[in-house]
Formats: sequence, structure tokens, C-alpha cells
Amino acid sequence: MRRAALLQDRRMQKFEDVLSLWDRGELSMAEAGELVGMSERQFRRYRDRYEDDGLAGLVDRRLGKPSWRRVPERDVLRALELYRDVYRGWNVKHFHEHLVRHHSFQWGYTYLKSQLHMAGLVARARRRGAHRRKRERKPCAGMMLHQDGSRAMWLSGQAGLDLIVTMDDATSTIYSAFLIEEEGTVSTLQALLEVFGTHGLPLSLYTDRGSHYFATSTAGAAVDRERPTQVGRALERLGIEHIAAYSPEARGRSERMFGTLQDRLIKELAQQGCRDIEAANAWIRDVYLPAHNARFARPAAVPESAFVPVHDRAILVETLCVQDTRVVGRDNTVSWEGIKLQLPESPLRHHWVKARVRVHQYPDGFLALFHGPRCIARYTPQGVAIATPPTARSGTPCSPPSRRGLAAPDIVAPLAQRPALTAAARGITTPGRVGTKKRPSDRTKKQARSTNLPSAPPASA
Repeated sequence: MRRAALLQDRRMQKFEDVLSLWDRGELSMAEAGELVGMSERQFRRYRDRYEDDGLAGLVDRRLGKPSWRRVPERDVLRALELYRDVYRGWNVKHFHEHLVRHHSFQWGYTYLKSQLHMAGLVARARRRGAHRRKRERKPCAGMMLHQDGSRAMWLSGQAGLDLIVTMDDATSTIYSAFLIEEEGTVSTLQALLEVFGTHGLPLSLYTDRGSHYFATSTAGAAVDRERPTQVGRALERLGIEHIAAYSPEARGRSERMFGTLQDRLIKELAQQGCRDIEAANAWIRDVYLPAHNARFARPAAVPESAFVPVHDRAILVETLCVQDTRVVGRDNTVSWEGIKLQLPESPLRHHWVKARVRVHQYPDGFLALFHGPRCIARYTPQGVAIATPPTARSGTPCSPPSRRGLAAPDIVAPLAQRPALTAAARGITTPGRVGTKKRPSDRTKKQARSTNLPSAPPASA
């Protein structure tokens, strides 16, 4: 109102100056109207009102009257009361969406924000920093995935938890999000197995330089590609490029997404009354993520997908797990994190003593022992043997599989035993060989030799 009154005073002064120029004949009626921003006809009306009432005739008659588009005061008070009592601490955009969805609020976001500012319920945003060049998104889904964890008090009344999020760079679609006590190798492999098993293999994965992602000799140094971690080994086996970020600004897209999640998801979980991790993860997966992606995801520049489908999930399960080599002890056991794994008897060999085996620990805690490509035993997380696995050849490949579908190798039946090179052809009876017949008992080698010798000539007289 004050600003409108000041502008009105300036317009009245300008009109007096232009009107004096018109009176002296220096300007025509059309030129005078153009200088004050009105038509010739309107300038004539203002001239008549000035001659009748002076400056009072130039006052805008709309000032002091309520606009017919004005928001009803009861709606404003209701919105302020809801924010003060129910939605305290929510950002204005999130609060406005809930007002429209659940409370039939019909007014705009900007008006609501200004009312909250004037009521002192929401502080004005700080001035933004220096302009930075934004990295363009990848053109199609599946070319790059972001994965990171954010620690916060996601569940009210509980200690801080880590939220593991895997999102697409091209569309900002969140493919996986779940709460866990602490971020690490197991949580990373669990998220990758969930995403790869549902959507396929991406071309690259973009992460920070956490110790479960990369090995670094000193803090802040470049990553050591010669010493892959469990995650690096699995990604290399699947043919996925692993990209390291060297600053939070480089991961700006995922950092902004976590800002949105910390602002919205915490309040949504509190409103739903989620108190334990399992119930919260189920609600996030089934309810929140579909609504979040519908609100924030955007279409990719290229509609084609870069994900490579995986036809055999067993290959993913055996690759996206913790693997380490052990030597079997004299009692046919293997030690793993304080647990003794007893190897069962096998028709493949008499014992497993001093044999090198590979331990697989899956994200759900279950264990398996492999001898080469063959699985020889499986165990519960407590080390109890589940069942004796079949002795048939395992379908897990020994060499890195091709990215073209990662099709499981066909198990070829063993070939029939070839006949010896000296064996006779079928249906042909061969003569007996020398030395195969038994000699008569009354015949010796000495007698046979004497019969073949010539007789001696008679002596002369």
C-alpha cells in the first residue's frame, strides 16, 4: 500500500509537468499522452479531472479498496495455523503441495510463501553463491548411475541411520533407497543387486571415494586402481566403469537430491508413524519412491535405454557378494569371521585338507564355499550347513562374462569315451596275436629250438 502511494505521487508530479508543456503548446495531446504512458483520450480525461478537482482528481480511485481477487482472510489464517501446529519446519513448496492435496487450498505458492514470510514462520533464503557451470545430464537412462549414502535421524526417536540411494543421472529417477545402520560394502552390493536385477547393467557408476568404493593411500589422494575393493572387483567383473568423484560439488546432482530427501522424507516418515527400519523401508519402496519419481523425475533426452538386460540372476548373485580365499584346515573346516564352516564329504575327493576354496558372503548374510567354479557347500549366517549342493558342474563362469546379456553358459554333457587306437573295428574278428596262446605243457622253448637246428655230419673213419 505504501509503495502504491509513492508511485501515485510520482505519477501526479509527472502529469503536472507534461500538462504545463501542453498548455504552452510545446506538445500535442497525443505526444503528451505518450510521455505519461496513456492514450490521447485518457490524457484528456485526466486533464478534465485536474481542472475540476486539482491533484485530488488525479488520485487512483482503486487505492484503499479490496481487490476482488483477494484471498479470503479465513483461508490465510487457516494455512498459517496448519503450518504453525502441524507442518512446522517444512519447506514452503512441500507445505503448499500438502495444502493443495489434503486441505483444498486453491491459492498459489508465491502468495503462500509471502504470507509465511510476513508472519515470521519461514526465514528468507540466503543469497546464492557464485555461478558455476552445470554438467549436462547423460542423454539416456542407464548411461550413468549415482550412488551415495546420507546419515541423518530419519526415524524419530532413533539414532542416526544411513539412507543408501541409487539414482539415474539422465532422469533423476531413484531406483533404490533403503535405510541401514551403517553404509559399507554390504549395503552397496545390496543396492547394486536390487537395481541390476530389476533394470539391467548400466554403463558406469559414479560414487565418492569411500573406503568401500576405492582404496586410497592417503586422504585426498587419487584412487589406487591396482587395489580394487570388493565393489570394484564386482563392477570390473560385470564390465561397468567405476567413476570416482573428487569433491561434493562434482556430485551436485546427488547432493541436491539428498537435500530434498532430508527435507521431505523425514517429515513423511514421522507423519506415517514409522518407527522401525523394516517398516520404513517397505513404506519407502512401495509408497514414497513412486510418488517421488512422479514428482521429480524427468524424461531423458533420448528415449532409448542403455541398460543391458541380465538373463541369469544367479550370475549377479555370485558376483555382487563379498569374496575371499581360504585354505581348508586339517579338520576340513574354514574360518570366516569367527565362524567355523565344516566342509561336507564329497565324492569328488577324499578330503579338502589344504585345498584353496573361495568364500562367498551374500548381502543377506548367507555363505557359500566354492572350489574353482563349483559350489561345494552353503551355510546360514550362523554357519549351519543348509544342504549338500549337487556335484554337477556349476553354471558360474570362470572368466568375465560378456556384457551382451550375460547369458549363462550352456552345460555340455561329457563326451563318450573314445576307443583305443589299436582296437578292432566293429564286427571284425581279429586273429590272435603272438604270445596270446598257451603252450602245451610237454613243450618247452629248449625243445623247440633243438628241433629247428640242422643235423651234424657223420665223423670220417
